[in-house]
Amino acid sequence: MSRPIRRIAFVLGILLVALIANVTIIQVVLAGDYRDRPGNQRVLLEEYARERGPILVGSDPVARSKETGDTLKYLRVYSDGPLYAPVTGFYSLVYGATGLERTENRILTGRSSLFVVDRAEQLFAGRQPVGGAVSTTLNARAQKAAFNGLRGKKGAVVAIEPATGRILASVQSPSFDPNQLSSHNPAEIRAYYETLLANPAKPLLNRPIVSLNPPGSTFKVVTAAAALASGRFTPDSVIPGPRAYPLPDSSKKIRNWNGKSCGPADLVTLRQALAISCNTAFAWLGNQLGDDAIRTQAQLMGFDQGFEIPLRAATSRFPENPDAPQTAMSAIGQFDVRATALQMAMVAAAIGNNGVTMNPYLVQEVRGPDLAILQTTEPAQFEQAMTSLNAAQLTEMMVNVVDNGTGSNARIAGVRVAGKTGTAQTGNDRPAVAWFIAFAPAQNPEVAVAVVVEDAGAAEVSGNQLAAPIAKSVIEAVLR
Repeated sequence: MSRPIRRIAFVLGILLVALIANVTIIQVVLAGDYRDRPGNQRVLLEEYARERGPILVGSDPVARSKETGDTLKYLRVYSDGPLYAPVTGFYSLVYGATGLERTENRILTGRSSLFVVDRAEQLFAGRQPVGGAVSTTLNARAQKAAFNGLRGKKGAVVAIEPATGRILASVQSPSFDPNQLSSHNPAEIRAYYETLLANPAKPLLNRPIVSLNPPGSTFKVVTAAAALASGRFTPDSVIPGPRAYPLPDSSKKIRNWNGKSCGPADLVTLRQALAISCNTAFAWLGNQLGDDAIRTQAQLMGFDQGFEIPLRAATSRFPENPDAPQTAMSAIGQFDVRATALQMAMVAAAIGNNGVTMNPYLVQEVRGPDLAILQTTEPAQFEQAMTSLNAAQLTEMMVNVVDNGTGSNARIAGVRVAGKTGTAQTGNDRPAVAWFIAFAPAQNPEVAVAVVVEDAGAAEVSGNQLAAPIAKSVIEAVLR
């Protein structure tokens, strides 16, 4: 055989091996990923021939399938569709699946390895395969309280059980109706979807876990936690709180929201600085601590970390390598600090949980078609964010915010509520963002909540007016 022919044969051999390897990877290794991709029409049509399992809140199905008698045998139906849309997502003939409909697809279709025995029984019995059920961690009362509180506003609410990380509420406004995206009429589906896309308020955006906003003064609890962790400060430490704080190496100044000094002789305790949300005190504190200390504290509470609950949450962030003026701004939740409602609920929950940050999760149980429990999510610790002593001190400081400071609208008779207000300036002449985070009861809390109201308007200066009442209603719903 001549040398050129051998070369050609060698090249063709390599190409053949590469082809076989590529086919093997696609058909074997990546088969499940390709199959489960949103918009895979062939798989969707196949799945419409079987009964898809329900998504449950408590014992109530908030997403279920019903028979139609048509070519597409089953129709996906959502009770209180807009209420639970950020969690369920939609299951669409045209646009595939989102939310738990996507992440838990193999459970809901019954194709998970958890259903091997069940599928075998169905095969031998000659029965059509039926999907399993996904039981969420949501508290229906908390979800409805948050939804009603946000009505007419643009924003999000997330509530967490501090001791476990269970997500008790995940609500957005505006929302959308998944029923209109899950019909069997492609023209109507496309028309509604285009309407949602054209809405500048972005109702398809999963605001509770995806929308990133500057957390404003709610971030002061992170800075306060870093101050306590440093060992240099206690709640009674006296720090500067002038009317204006000159930024280092800059001609600009940070001013207090009320334009006043935070205390006599421009001095204030750390406890009182948090209660009245003193910008200048916390900006000064940020420069004393340095960006590394604040970043480390933020990361222990979940910043700069991706979470899948199992929906993928956006990564909240603290800026890298800020200079001294930027560090001062970051210490009060401005500059490039960005957080989701989920993240700020985690911050509140960590403080209330004796300083322990838990991994958040949304799926409590996986159940078979007979609703027998096949898998249960166990709570898992993310990080020890604070010592229990520092967490107790910060808790008392946050109770003081509600009892004697800017968080008065979160007061609940007979319940000690720990909270923090916040308003973030977004720049570019855009309206401010109003925040409130809280947990209650202050000792052994059952719920931690974060409320963010976007486009809060010029009248909202502390988060107490718009956000705190919503947090209060969610806390009451859980406790009562």
